[in-house]
Amino acid sequence: MDAPAAHTCSKRFSGYPCCHRQWRHSGHCRFVHGYSRSFTVWFAALNLDPHGFVVDFSSLGDLERRLAAQFDHTFLVNADDPLLATWQSLHEQGALDLRVMANVGMESTAELVWGWANALLRERDGGRSCCWRVEARENEKNAACYTATPAWFIRS
Repeated sequence: MDAPAAHTCSKRFSGYPCCHRQWRHSGHCRFVHGYSRSFTVWFAALNLDPHGFVVDFSSLGDLERRLAAQFDHTFLVNADDPLLATWQSLHEQGALDLRVMANVGMESTAELVWGWANALLRERDGGRSCCWRVEARENEKNAACYTATPAWFIRS
């Protein structure tokens, strides 16, 4: 899918070591394992801001803080994990920093970050800019992308 506008840019956020498990998986992914996640976020705008930017990277602190709060030294589990009570107990005991998600997979994580980026941009820029793609990477070999143009993005 192509970018929705003439001007695009991307920003990489990296260094989010966390662990998760895919409890439904019949193979080794059902075990707790970890990665240092990173995210590349693509932005688009029909018109540049007064500084000549699609998105001013220095204005993305809220997104970066949200990524760190969710993924930096945390343990991610699906909301329907049958061991959720155990993970919650370990969290309460200070053994892990639990984050419960609808789906901890990289595909769903890319969509989640896409939503966070667009919520920030819509509130701040009023539709001038958007996030049209997120790559969620678990390591150098594996990544998943979510690509969509938000319905509210100003196209003309």
